[in-house]
Amino acid sequence: MLDDAEGYSVEKSFLAAVQARRSYYEISKGEAIEDERIVEIIQDAVKYAPSAFNSQSARLVILLGTEHDKFWQITKETLRKLVDGKNFGVTEKKINGFSDGYGTVLYFEDVTITQELQGKFPLYKDNFPIWAQQSSGILQYIIWTALEDAGWGASLQHYNPLVDEEVKTTWNIPENYKLIAQMPFGRPIAIPEEKEYIPLNERIKLYK
Repeated sequence: MLDDAEGYSVEKSFLAAVQARRSYYEISKGEAIEDERIVEIIQDAVKYAPSAFNSQSARLVILLGTEHDKFWQITKETLRKLVDGKNFGVTEKKINGFSDGYGTVLYFEDVTITQELQGKFPLYKDNFPIWAQQSSGILQYIIWTALEDAGWGASLQHYNPLVDEEVKTTWNIPENYKLIAQMPFGRPIAIPEEKEYIPLNERIKLYK
């Protein structure tokens, strides 16, 4: 554990951020930090997040302002064609809640990198797509936690593959990028409900 001259604990700070991270569904466009800082946080996460064989296959798109609004409008209109009209009100309310936020991070994986690794290391061929998903999950968690630590509330959504083609067309996304997840974030305007936790002794076994 590292401490500075004032007794600041890096370990405690990290675990406090881990404990604080939640899914925020009620968010607003109110600013928490400057756009430049948002980009810095995401750049650091992308640079330093681990990946299998140091593949660095994650690709991200940051949508702010009207570009963020555009993504959720695309999502809403896509779902409008698929959800029964009588039930669409609930879906629309949910999508509008994400649109009310400040921005969205789109997470992609460059599938050509995974395919190249499969060719180089055939013994692990079946594992590389799994490892790519795991690496993406780690990156998503780092950004999610870091954004919350900076004052934003976020959640993780998965409207892929329904919106994939229009997203690629709208933002000129290469065909070899596979959309994995979407993370809307904004200024939190409501505290999430308390979570219930399974007793840890049912989830962790210690042998020594």
